[in-house]
Amino acid sequence: MSLPPARNPMIFDRAFLTGVEGVTELVFVRHGEQFIPDPRSGPVGDTFDPPLSERGQQQARLVGERFSTQKVDAVYASPLKRALDTGVQIARHHRLEPVVLPDLREVEIFRDIPRDKSAHDFLGAALLAGLRERMLNEKKWDVYPYSESSFEFRKRTVNAVEAILAESEGKRVVIACHGGVINAYIGHIIGAQYDMFFRPAHTSVSIVAAGEGIRALHSLNDVRHLETAEGSFLSH
Repeated sequence: MSLPPARNPMIFDRAFLTGVEGVTELVFVRHGEQFIPDPRSGPVGDTFDPPLSERGQQQARLVGERFSTQKVDAVYASPLKRALDTGVQIARHHRLEPVVLPDLREVEIFRDIPRDKSAHDFLGAALLAGLRERMLNEKKWDVYPYSESSFEFRKRTVNAVEAILAESEGKRVVIACHGGVINAYIGHIIGAQYDMFFRPAHTSVSIVAAGEGIRALHSLNDVRHLETAEGSFLSH
């Protein structure tokens, strides 16, 4: 039985880029779980570029397998190991090499604290506890001293993603990056008031469509590949 011809795009199709030809698809993938020996009281240098944990490696393998039978025209990645190694697991199924963009790196919290010092020792327990309470309520990177500002982070992140779009018209592109980066770009296009308006799971998939000057969110925090016959690999 033949299907009836597709209808012409209606106003909401055009507004949200559904059923519209020539749309670019940005597939944001958060990195797998990272291994940090002592994330709360260890030296801040340990938090900047940790490798994938054992579970993170499994998550990266699973998200790579998810995309192995899907169209992927290019893979872009943050230079940080946890994101780059996740991107490699996706790219290898398509005989691609990730394109590394430094501006896709995570927000640099406590970047101006000496790397051999812990935030606890440098700032003091009371101030650090107060900062965490403020972040809980305000969800703004500007809460943290000695750190990259919210404006600076969002500007470089949005510019990096828009540069990818400029050379990817009509393509399906995977961006292996970080929770802060995903929040920054999607928050920008939907007008979110928070720097972190949701918490992406490790290797979660969020999709944005782009075309005709429009940016439309199509899915958020999809983790179906982490539920397997071996059990759940979900983590945050």
